[in-house]
Amino acid sequence: MEYVRKVDFAAIDRAGPDERVSQALIDHGTGVQTCTINCIKTPAGAGSPAGMHVHDVDQIFYVLSGTMSIEIEGQQHDCEPGTLIIFPAGVPHRNWNGGSEPTVHLAFNTPSPDPNVPFARSVTA
Repeated sequence: MEYVRKVDFAAIDRAGPDERVSQALIDHGTGVQTCTINCIKTPAGAGSPAGMHVHDVDQIFYVLSGTMSIEIEGQQHDCEPGTLIIFPAGVPHRNWNGGSEPTVHLAFNTPSPDPNVPFARSVTA
């Protein structure tokens, strides 16, 4: 078991400006069974690969840099660094980067998603 894990910010910074990067910090193969955690960089103009979607688990984002825009239950918010975002299981939502700089956030999923089930299901707004 690896008890201390670090985000590889150098690898995130090396990614091209138009490249979405996700680094798994905790996933199904790391010995932790209650959640998954990823550090994700989203380039300017990009967003949720599934558009408006739902999950079977709670999803929590913590914005580290940039400004992430979100839509949930018909409300839009611009979330700056230091913002905690909560997407409850089954609630349609989407996120995107409408700014000119990449966003970087931590994504927590709990309970741990079933690796045999698609993580996101697209829905219409």
